[in-house]
Amino acid sequence: MDSATILKEILEKEKPRKVLLFADSAYEKSGAKEKLSPVLKSFEVEVFSDIAPNPTLEQIEKGIGACKSFGPDLVVAVGGGSVLDTAKAANLLAAQEGTPVSYIKKEKEIAKQGKPLVAIPTTAGTGAEATRFAVVYIDNIKYSFSHEFLLPRYAVIDAELTYSLPPNVTADSGMDALAQAIEAFWSTNATPESKEYSRQAIQLILPNFVIAVNSPIPQAREAMAQGAHLAGKAINIAKTTACHALSYPFTVHYGVAHGHAVGLTLPEMIEYNAKTMEKADLQELVLLLGAKTPAQAANNIRSLMQEISLETTLRELGITDLRQIQELVLKEVNTERLGNNPRLLAPDDIRAILAKIF
Repeated sequence: MDSATILKEILEKEKPRKVLLFADSAYEKSGAKEKLSPVLKSFEVEVFSDIAPNPTLEQIEKGIGACKSFGPDLVVAVGGGSVLDTAKAANLLAAQEGTPVSYIKKEKEIAKQGKPLVAIPTTAGTGAEATRFAVVYIDNIKYSFSHEFLLPRYAVIDAELTYSLPPNVTADSGMDALAQAIEAFWSTNATPESKEYSRQAIQLILPNFVIAVNSPIPQAREAMAQGAHLAGKAINIAKTTACHALSYPFTVHYGVAHGHAVGLTLPEMIEYNAKTMEKADLQELVLLLGAKTPAQAANNIRSLMQEISLETTLRELGITDLRQIQELVLKEVNTERLGNNPRLLAPDDIRAILAKIF
């Protein structure tokens, strides 16, 4: 879909006077500014660009301030997952009476909706345009702020906005999407609908991933964009599981990009979860991953990561103290996401999985 055409139709429908635009450097680099500026020129527009990867509470609070001081009728977010999550959280929290942290930590109930929000991703990865979650880091701990009002009113998928992505960002964001699709498939919250989204996402992503990273063509970019969106729709229902739960300390303490961090444990979790998954689900997932056995499926993911230049061990990423990372992950693991995993992970199981990828 052409984002300019779709945004024009949305603006004609919503009839805003003031538009608050959340955007970072990707707004210009992706070609979105060239496409969307002519569509927005008839409106009073303010840009909020104080956005860094992995949104912090302080970043969200600045976004809330922008929402309150400008008073938009419509919010538009253009960028990767951090931009979309910042816009989603700031827009909703600006409409509440209490402190932002009290809602993020679920100490207070959300009472009001935010302004209508248009989410336009410039990466093929997080699926944030399709979810009712927003990532917020408070004191280096990752919180998954969750509420149905966080789901954007409009999601605009324009693969052209991903054409300029460098290989490493394509690899990282695509790995996040693939992991989301797989995790949603085996999640304890999975439904027939979420499994169908997962199925479609995997079928789009796997044959196009290496092409999109190493020798991108429009068809591969389109497949990755659609696949990432479908993976987002899958986790919006089923939520993520152990791979995401274990990944956050890698990002916070060692600077490993989110999608890459999630992918590190994905092969091991395929084999680990295989022992308790329902036979029909396991057989289907293994086939979707181009394999005949869980071990072969796990190896396919490792090979894929190597083909797109993503390290598959902690040591390759400069993490040289196994005991330290084991204790760090055990201390900071996201227990909510861990609880969605089809097989229980005790502390010794987590230590063993980290040892295998060391």
